[in-house]
Amino acid sequence: QFPFGRRLPCDIYWHGVSFHDNNIFSGQVNKFPGMMETVRKITLSRAMRTMQDLFPLEYNFYPRSWILPEELPLFVAEVRVMKDSDPSWKPTFIVKPDGGCQGDGIYLIKDPSDIRLTGSIQSRPAVVQEYICKPLLVDKLKFDIRLYVLLKSLEPLEIYIAKDGLSRFCTEPYQEPTLKNLHQVFMHLTNYSLNIHSENFIHSTSVNTGSKRTFSSILCRLSSRGADVKKLWSDIISLVIKTIIALTPELKVYYQSDIPSGKPGPTCFQILGFDILLMKNLKPMLLEVNANPSMRIEHEQELSPGVFENVPSPVDEEVKVAVIRDTLRLVDPQKKKRKDAQLLQWQVGWNGMSFGPSPPNPSVILCRRCPRLEHVPESSESLLDAVPAERPEPDAPRSPEAGLPSLCLKQVFPKYAKQFDYLRLVDRVAALFIRFLGVKGTTKLGPTGFRTFIRNCKLSNSNFSMAAVDILYIDITRRWNSMGIDHKESGMCLQAFVEAFFCLAQKKYKSLPLHEQVLSLIEFCECHLAALDEKRLLWGWG
Repeated sequence: QFPFGRRLPCDIYWHGVSFHDNNIFSGQVNKFPGMMETVRKITLSRAMRTMQDLFPLEYNFYPRSWILPEELPLFVAEVRVMKDSDPSWKPTFIVKPDGGCQGDGIYLIKDPSDIRLTGSIQSRPAVVQEYICKPLLVDKLKFDIRLYVLLKSLEPLEIYIAKDGLSRFCTEPYQEPTLKNLHQVFMHLTNYSLNIHSENFIHSTSVNTGSKRTFSSILCRLSSRGADVKKLWSDIISLVIKTIIALTPELKVYYQSDIPSGKPGPTCFQILGFDILLMKNLKPMLLEVNANPSMRIEHEQELSPGVFENVPSPVDEEVKVAVIRDTLRLVDPQKKKRKDAQLLQWQVGWNGMSFGPSPPNPSVILCRRCPRLEHVPESSESLLDAVPAERPEPDAPRSPEAGLPSLCLKQVFPKYAKQFDYLRLVDRVAALFIRFLGVKGTTKLGPTGFRTFIRNCKLSNSNFSMAAVDILYIDITRRWNSMGIDHKESGMCLQAFVEAFFCLAQKKYKSLPLHEQVLSLIEFCECHLAALDEKRLLWGWG
């Protein structure tokens, strides 16, 4: 442990909370810059809403949300309209402070007028969401799922999901919310840090009993009742990939700010905690994403009044040790060196032929057993797996992983990229935003950068003058800045640019659905910029 940082270079830096070290120029860091800000409740809700605007059916796994205090009038108005159109609708809403964790400050309401309009709502903004009233119950108890997701790389995007997770139970039998039981947190909130204080909390002595169990034990139980567990897993994988796709644009802006391209810097990876609730019909709903999921494998037990002892938790140990171990296996720099060394052996001559230190094509290897080239499948499978296995030499060193269990982390992206790539529109909008940022290390676009974007993409015309461009920039930027979003820099943040881009797309392609409008404008801009780059290249040669 190096509480004050470490100057000597390392292969892997494991930070406790967030990426905060500007003196790392190599190796790998277990945090992405900006991840904590990106998964905060308000930022996550904004990202999910953007995707819901583009793809409403694909993103129906996130509850309808409003941001307080700025959207309080909108929340009141929309609830009134919904109640007027359906008098039988008796909603419940859950209010979550933006920076809260471990259930802190969360409460349930039946009507917008019940929001606690104290001074704290201004200083501590929140998200209010529709409460999921019909969750799946086990032993009459509500529970949620904590799944561990490894974001191994941002560019190219690489995502792994742990094959097992935690199921965290409430400690009082569930009843649908009423005015009488709204305040019973042990019935409605699944947070472990809350329920551990309940007299009904049961410390688990095995993986399938108690108030915290493995997710696999719940799946076994559901399977025995005839539930389609394969479809459930497929839906969960889809939810995770779509959520990461919603988060990556913001992460890329932070990444280029902290680790500018062309300068020495580390690569990043991060373990995320996805909190998911299963509805009665087994539809998974995303509750939140945690940038720093707890990796403790013990719990405190009170031996006598005021005397506590740390006791091992078999459930936490079962799940979390595997996640940490296999994350380190996947990012192990020595593994890459071993792969490179092995690949070099295959590249050195069939019957003495040599390709030299670098292969003519990195996706092609020469197999020792036959004089033909074999193409390695474009997937995340190890290059070594593509090489025909040979009987090890008697004195060959044993692989460091030979005695380890199979990986608990399953790759889901790029494995399923073809099914989800069409959703990555905001990623392409973010690429345009980053291109015109100008100054390295910034996260906001100035008025000159916005005007350059409009000019280079040929978006101004007689119906949309540069004066109108300036007005659009000022109006949207002023509104986003008034929401209290990061006042360290002046200018247009990514979310404001996305709003402006959508506005331009709707002006230019009026008759199309929003996602087609946005796609058409992206392709229009990319085409003009590609032509401009080609011209500059020719001028350079000239």
